[in-house]
Amino acid sequence: MASQDVLREEPSRGSFINDPKIRGIFFQVLVVVLLVAGVWWIAHNVIDNLTRLRIASGFGFLKGRAGFDISESAIAYSSDSTYGRAILVGLINTLIVAIVGIITATIIGFVIGIGRLSQNWLIRKICTVYVEVFRNIPPLLVIFFWYSGVLAVLPAPRDSIGLPFGSFLNQRGFYFPRAVWGDGSWLIFIALLVGIAMAWFVARRARQRQMATGQQFPVFWTSAALIVGLPLLAYALSGFPLSFDYPKQSTFNLTGGFQVRPEFLSLYLALSCYTAAFIAEIVRAGIRGVSAGQTEAAGALGLRSGSILRLVVVPQAMRIVIPPLTSQYLNLTKNSSLAIAIGYPDLTATAGTVLNQTGQAVEGVVIMMVIYLAISLLTSLVMNWFNAKMALVER
Repeated sequence: MASQDVLREEPSRGSFINDPKIRGIFFQVLVVVLLVAGVWWIAHNVIDNLTRLRIASGFGFLKGRAGFDISESAIAYSSDSTYGRAILVGLINTLIVAIVGIITATIIGFVIGIGRLSQNWLIRKICTVYVEVFRNIPPLLVIFFWYSGVLAVLPAPRDSIGLPFGSFLNQRGFYFPRAVWGDGSWLIFIALLVGIAMAWFVARRARQRQMATGQQFPVFWTSAALIVGLPLLAYALSGFPLSFDYPKQSTFNLTGGFQVRPEFLSLYLALSCYTAAFIAEIVRAGIRGVSAGQTEAAGALGLRSGSILRLVVVPQAMRIVIPPLTSQYLNLTKNSSLAIAIGYPDLTATAGTVLNQTGQAVEGVVIMMVIYLAISLLTSLVMNWFNAKMALVER
């Protein structure tokens, strides 16, 4: 009996070490302590080095005069502006190329991904070649291809290529008419917002009606009429306040209009084409992930191939496509930092110039890291919300 009591008491002596819950808490606390100690050591070392080199720390330098020009800016900027405004210009340029790149890459990717599953042999092979070419080339080389191999060999401004709607294309970029808004133009923007809101309401009500009765409503044409028709009506009621400034050819350059520089064009086209190759594979995998029985059942109901793809296959494939699609959007945004190789003034380029002029290396790197992190988290937040909206809901 005594030996049995000893055996019963023996596990209780080591219960503190053998308890998985307590052991897990212990190692988590240990990791946190080591992490805090590592961060403190790095910060202490950086402060000591800055003090030894007599380099001032802090973000007060953002209020200083920049003293350098930026070739492309969506907001007012000059060399007399502050360093903070220069970084803001770079941030806006990064957001512009990221947003338009994401939209273009998504459209191209969906078209190529669906084309890879086409019954037409030629279309299927062309889409396959596109994916294999762009997917296996580094994005920096794709940027150089567009910048040095395509745009640089375009004709000079005096021999510009004429395009529809009074647009021109040459070595110095793409020129197209610039909108000039007159008095009362605000009514057009209000009508556009109202049209978008009404189109959303119509789509929501049409979906509820279809779920309840099975009857469909022409949502697309109704939404198009609201979004386009209301601004046109406001344009007429406000006295046609919109005019256009068309680019005109001169001896050595084009005057007037709006210019899109070759640096932006090459970066935009490269990131769009490169990312679209990966999106195409994601879309193809998502469509393949939909059961063939869904297509057969839709065909048995009399739906055509286009309606089957639009109403049955793609909505189900989106639940597979959205999570990896988020990663590609993040990659495109971060790859925009390669713009420094061709002189496009994105966040990395402008913040790097500020860093070199002020010597505030730590602060400059921290600013870039925080901004890119915030953009990535915001993108993930939006895509996670969209993923939750597309998820199946049990009823």
